[in-house]
Amino acid sequence: MNNKVRSKVQLATLPMLLMVAALTGCASTNTPGDPLEGMNRAVFSFNDTVDRVALKPAAQAYEKVLPSFVQTGISNFFGNLADVWTGVNQLLEGNGANGASDFTRVAINTTFGLGGVLDIATEARLPKHKSDFGVTLGVWGIGAGPYVVLPILGPTNLRDTAALPVDSYGDIWRYKYPVRWRNVGYGVRLIDRRAQLLDAGTLLDDAALDKYQFVRDGYTQRRQSQVDNAKQ
Repeated sequence: MNNKVRSKVQLATLPMLLMVAALTGCASTNTPGDPLEGMNRAVFSFNDTVDRVALKPAAQAYEKVLPSFVQTGISNFFGNLADVWTGVNQLLEGNGANGASDFTRVAINTTFGLGGVLDIATEARLPKHKSDFGVTLGVWGIGAGPYVVLPILGPTNLRDTAALPVDSYGDIWRYKYPVRWRNVGYGVRLIDRRAQLLDAGTLLDDAALDKYQFVRDGYTQRRQSQVDNAKQ
């Protein structure tokens, strides 16, 4: 990616950088990488309440009512759509081979996998990758910045927060019409993703003395690992 494009991206994220910098001054702590810890913990607590009251029960009902093969088909379908944006980001990161593989996955699963309901590509030994514009910005040399917890969306950082609008436009499901079916899909996708984390959530509740710190450290390490792997 040329320097002019990178400069434009950096300028586009400047307002977000300034906003978080201003907030940082109002909620500083001594925790390295988490100057907004006080505010973050409050949002984390809110998200945890929403999860316990609404999302987790819905995910448990989803897992109980739907047969496992239906759940797998739903995950495959939305995963196939996500492979398109992953492929775009792989190309932006300079990973041409992975990008070509991701687009091949989409072509195979869409054509022979009933629109992506069946993951034929994995059976054909085309590995599934995961990338987004936040990782791409990291590969371009933009630092993660402070850790941030967003309402409902959960753990992230300054760089990934600035990337969210771009990721939103890169979401293929965003262009589904009529809008009512798009909104239904958003809800199903959210519940499906939460259902996949039910076992992990139980382990987290049992193992972590400080859930906030556990999630923060895990997220930070995972995102750094994704950026490092994308640079290789």
